[in-house]
Amino acid sequence: QVQLVVSGGGSVQAKGSLRLSCVVSGYGYSRYCVGWFRQAGLGREAVAVIKNDGTTTYADSVKGRFTISRDNAEDTLFLQMTSLQPHDTGVYSCAADRKRCVGSGLTTLQALEIMADAWGQGTQVTVSS
Repeated sequence: QVQLVVSGGGSVQAKGSLRLSCVVSGYGYSRYCVGWFRQAGLGREAVAVIKNDGTTTYADSVKGRFTISRDNAEDTLFLQMTSLQPHDTGVYSCAADRKRCVGSGLTTLQALEIMADAWGQGTQVTVSS
């Protein structure tokens, strides 16, 4: 059974930075497809995904500001967020699919949201102007 524990949220002013972590328990993390999503209001938005070979894909809204990375030795996924803006406010969650990522580009993000085996509990990120 895969479990994900998220940490690192908080409140910052615009142009600030935060780093989120997601510890993934489950055999074979290095093969997993993992990524970050956020929810504000009623909708969930895909943020970024990283394949087991390190290939990354970002939503257009965060490209150039956010960086997703993974430490396979520590079974941990990270999201470094810089130049944060009020529209980045939301609950951020990580997701994991025990199988390799499918698709390419933005379809990889969409596929992970559908096929994820487990989700983290979410952490609140609040950005004030």
